[in-house]
Amino acid sequence: MTTEITPAVRAVPAPKRTPQRRLSAFLTTHPRVRLTLLLTAPLFWLGVVYIVALVLLLVTAFWQVDTFTGEIITDWTFDNIVTVLTGSLYQTVTLRTLGVAVLVTIVDVAIALPIAFYMAKVASPRAQRILVIAILMPLWASYLVKAYAWRSVLSQEGILEWLLAPFGLHTPGYGLPATVITLSYLWLPYVILPIYAGLERVPDSLLEASADLGGKTWRTLGSIVLPLAFPAIIAGTIFSFALSLGDYITVNIVGGANQMLGNLVYTNVGAANNLPLAAAIALIPIVIIFGYLALVRRTGALNNL
Repeated sequence: MTTEITPAVRAVPAPKRTPQRRLSAFLTTHPRVRLTLLLTAPLFWLGVVYIVALVLLLVTAFWQVDTFTGEIITDWTFDNIVTVLTGSLYQTVTLRTLGVAVLVTIVDVAIALPIAFYMAKVASPRAQRILVIAILMPLWASYLVKAYAWRSVLSQEGILEWLLAPFGLHTPGYGLPATVITLSYLWLPYVILPIYAGLERVPDSLLEASADLGGKTWRTLGSIVLPLAFPAIIAGTIFSFALSLGDYITVNIVGGANQMLGNLVYTNVGAANNLPLAAAIALIPIVIIFGYLALVRRTGALNNL
């Protein structure tokens, strides 16, 4: 008769209670503290870079520049605000900038909707990945490279003139149409991706149910797809509208002699050396953006993003 020898079980010593382990255990049992620590650094950076910068911008708009020495005088005055609100130049440029931003937004949404719908509901998974990469690829190129590329395309000696000449047509050249075209191209990916993400969340069963009940294509799009994708469309318009309002490089490259609010800010900061007036001009697109966001918020679209 053989007797089996059971090996002795050696006790594993408990891990040492180091400060790192105590901190890890504390964070594991207190998720709110962990979330607070994770958000503190980015929120602090956001506050310093954006909120403090906006406050300083607002303060600078109420200062003035000495006409003889060019130095900034920190005496409080509303002269810059009154000049921006009552000057015909600033009113004209504000309306022009607002019109360009609205046109760019309309063009981008009109182009993005069918592309995003095809990606979300028609294309195969493999084709979806290829299309997403294709949409993201222009973002890898420099902003200036893309703007100057459109300057070459829209010139009188560019490829667009060569393509349109046989039909008796001509390139729009440099001006507001060229600005709208270039900005629409630049911001199009930022509009497609939110709409694509929103359409992807629309259940396919709703589209199938609409087809089973005899709903036509346009009726299904208008009654089911667009209402459900409305928050995503609004998100896309925020990108294109806000980016177009603040742009100043594109109009310098392809806008000809036209000016937008960004150009006036750049001119007063650089050549004119009038930072308070530039700050007062910069408040115009900020107020417009906040007004647009407040209007969008009242529609309830932001609550569903």
